[in-house]
Amino acid sequence: MLSSIAATGFGLTALCIGDKRGFISYSEARARALTTLRFLWTKLPQHRGFFYHWADINTGERLWESEVSSIDTAILLCGVLTCREHFRQHPEIADLAYRIYGRIDWTWLSEDTPLLPHGWTPESGFLPYRWDDYSEMMMMYLLGLGSPMHPLKPQAWDAWKRTTFEYDGIRYIGSFAPLFIHQYSQAWFDFRGKRDRYADYFQNSILATDVHRRFCLQLARQFPDYSDDLWGITASDSTHGYAVWGGPPITGPIDGTVVPCAAAGSLPFLPQPAMRVLRTIKNRYGAGTWSRYGFVDAFNPLKNWYDTDVIGFDTGITMVMAENARTGFVWDTFMRNPEAQRAMERAGFHGYQPSLTQETGLSLPGQNGDGSLSR
Repeated sequence: MLSSIAATGFGLTALCIGDKRGFISYSEARARALTTLRFLWTKLPQHRGFFYHWADINTGERLWESEVSSIDTAILLCGVLTCREHFRQHPEIADLAYRIYGRIDWTWLSEDTPLLPHGWTPESGFLPYRWDDYSEMMMMYLLGLGSPMHPLKPQAWDAWKRTTFEYDGIRYIGSFAPLFIHQYSQAWFDFRGKRDRYADYFQNSILATDVHRRFCLQLARQFPDYSDDLWGITASDSTHGYAVWGGPPITGPIDGTVVPCAAAGSLPFLPQPAMRVLRTIKNRYGAGTWSRYGFVDAFNPLKNWYDTDVIGFDTGITMVMAENARTGFVWDTFMRNPEAQRAMERAGFHGYQPSLTQETGLSLPGQNGDGSLSR
């Protein structure tokens, strides 16, 4: 059976949330986390500490000739480090988490360039693609900077591009990519009230998310299901299989599909507009969009199509960002890791009083300078 190491990172974080909220007992959550970390340390195939993207859920065997993945290993590691702090009274969990993290050889990944490659295969070596533009990869560079054994050089944080986009009078850092690029790193790393020499990335995600909402409203001329009650497109299933879509600028063959995790993963950034969408999906479309495991991956009301799959990535970002929006629990837990704190220091982050007018020269209607929504 196929498994994703990145979805496992979300799953490890889910154990901590489940314990906090009483969905699972502390002892059961701890036992599951310990079993997973033992498997990662002793059995799951790895190269220089990095894991293969896809693996057999029972044996750990590499599947689909997948690559040793830098970003998927990073997402897994965020879950590992969340467990280390949540179960910090358990010495074996703390030790295994430290060993798994310390084994990763970031210097091998960056031996000839500060721009990290997407991965490596035993058949052909490093993949030709580099993490060279703003995206979900911020967590990966930060984890490399904070490594206790094989850290990246600080210059790596400055190596990737921060391209400025403008839409509807709003300027923000972005990429030609789906909305999730503004969410994944911020599921664990807490960028609130901090900035480096380039940007306040939390405020940037607020802007980018509102831009995406406005983009969907513009698309309502073509796809009338989109409205203030129903918006959100990010990489997901579709009637034609997996699709990488979003915008602006428009990416992929958008057809009116709605992806619940687009709004759900944006809860800390636009809490009221995102909750409006999620309530609409649950109340208006009912059983077609809701399952035992939460929202289905995607649906298209114009085509009367409802996905039957629930994807670990998308339920993962939904769950983590919902908890962060409510309590900041995942941020608070993860950021207790000294390596996370050291990483942000080495990247040049410092605290300040955020203001959207300071950051972009613009402000969002109905939004205060601290990122909260006006009543």
